[in-house]
Amino acid sequence: MTHTFFKYQGTGNDFVFIDNRLEIFNKNNTKLIAHLCDRRFGIGADGLILLENDVETDFKMVYFNADGNQSTMCGNGGRCIVAFAEMLNIINKKTIFNAIDGLHKATIENGFVKLKMKDVEVVEVCQNHIFLNTGSPHHVTLVENIKDFDVKTEGSKIRYGAPYINEGVNVNFVEQINNNVFTVRTYERGVEDETLSCGTGVTAVALAMHKTGKTNAEIVNLNVQGGELKVSFNTTGSAYKNIWLQGPATLVFKGEIEC
Repeated sequence: MTHTFFKYQGTGNDFVFIDNRLEIFNKNNTKLIAHLCDRRFGIGADGLILLENDVETDFKMVYFNADGNQSTMCGNGGRCIVAFAEMLNIINKKTIFNAIDGLHKATIENGFVKLKMKDVEVVEVCQNHIFLNTGSPHHVTLVENIKDFDVKTEGSKIRYGAPYINEGVNVNFVEQINNNVFTVRTYERGVEDETLSCGTGVTAVALAMHKTGKTNAEIVNLNVQGGELKVSFNTTGSAYKNIWLQGPATLVFKGEIEC
């Protein structure tokens, strides 16, 4: 069968998109999804995302990791699907869509997407790290000399270690640049490697750095391997609300593949 696909990237976090409003794609074929995401034998991507019809909102986002398994929320994927929906003329500059963690508002202007993330009620501050869920689970730890840090080796140790053995976790390494600027590198479960950017990851980092007093800013700039992202939020007691992930989302190319 021939599938038309679209390749998008958001600060280097790249995805294969398929318009599945007619339900032509087999979502249960994990081998096919993994093949499409393979960088040598397929299209190549950090994940695959289906845009589907939704009875309540403009569309539904269904996200799969590069290993072929359906996964939790993807922030950069969420930003890119907004650009995809605009290209398909489903939306015009603003939207509400459904994802695995609930409804998301978003706006798009000249390829710059602002995506509202889920509220975060709990941020667990541990001795050497912070844990929180921003739509996906994230482990955050501060390091020095992040440029030369071995993200894949150290990230895999944490991702498969206690207490994350059963469900796994995304691992974010952070270096502070100044009061409201941080550099972030992320090891992503499902990709099982470092990605150039992780949207839910930088969201987690921004909140974690605020929670631990590393910044008092409610607008935080995050440098990632693939560019720059911004996270803004408001605090209500110990909770974080009105969280927005902001950055570019770009169409790379369109194609067809036999599969």
